[in-house]
Amino acid sequence: MRALIAVLVLGGALLATEASAQQAAQRPYKAYAVKSAGGVTLAVQEWGNPSGPGILFIHGLNGSNLSWARQVKSDLAKEFRLITFDLRGHGNSDKPLFPEAYRESKRWADDIDAIVKQTGLRKPVLVGWSYGGRVINDYLTHYGDGGIAGIDYVAATSTAKPGVFGEALKLVPLMASDDLATSIEATRRFVVACFKVQPSADDMATALAYNMLVPAKVRGFLGGRPAAYDEVLRKITVPVLVTQGSDDIVILPAMSEHTLSLVKEAKPAFYDGVGHSSFYEAADRFNADLAAFVRAIPR
Repeated sequence: MRALIAVLVLGGALLATEASAQQAAQRPYKAYAVKSAGGVTLAVQEWGNPSGPGILFIHGLNGSNLSWARQVKSDLAKEFRLITFDLRGHGNSDKPLFPEAYRESKRWADDIDAIVKQTGLRKPVLVGWSYGGRVINDYLTHYGDGGIAGIDYVAATSTAKPGVFGEALKLVPLMASDDLATSIEATRRFVVACFKVQPSADDMATALAYNMLVPAKVRGFLGGRPAAYDEVLRKITVPVLVTQGSDDIVILPAMSEHTLSLVKEAKPAFYDGVGHSSFYEAADRFNADLAAFVRAIPR
């Protein structure tokens, strides 16, 4: 009987291994499990041309690597090596449930450094959307810009001064509620607010699903940390593109104007009739602008 049980267990393990291998072979990306600060494992994906210039996409609050579907499935993949990932506390990445894992700037910086090193990225362009802009600025704070080729700030947080945040951010405390109904309703309203040009029903359902993968406690930990990045922005020496939807009600255009006022020779790309998610709402233009920006950077 013991021998039979051992055979069954071994057979089950072999089947599970085979199924896992088949699933990996069917994925349209190469998956990495990147180890970062405090033992946090980040879910990272590589798409596109492995020999092309590298672009690292950093999503925003409650997002995931799926936020960038209209980039990784576009012509960008023919020319560039595209890396996406889930921020700590998001998607399939680890979600530590203590505040220091999110409140300490160095941990976010270490995440970017770990991804760059463990995927073998060579001087990538960093694309940071919304909260992802904070993560870029955390990286610059601790590592500088010597290891990157450029930055695209996409409706990206660069300061916490008055007049730069829209009404939609008032939903963030409600999204951190431990009452599930309150959290879901606030999250649904937040996702809607992220788009002037609303997604299809299927895309909206997907967005709500990955938004809800972020635990309420993690959402609470993400808020309230300082955003004193002015001196960091003034020291940037690499090319910078600042992309902003003019009808954004999450991060107001004033935020991008603040970034432009501090970064030497940064180039603006303001999109009329577009909200917080320019990479989705105006994907063709966004992708063309990003491609042109990356191509123009001397290598």
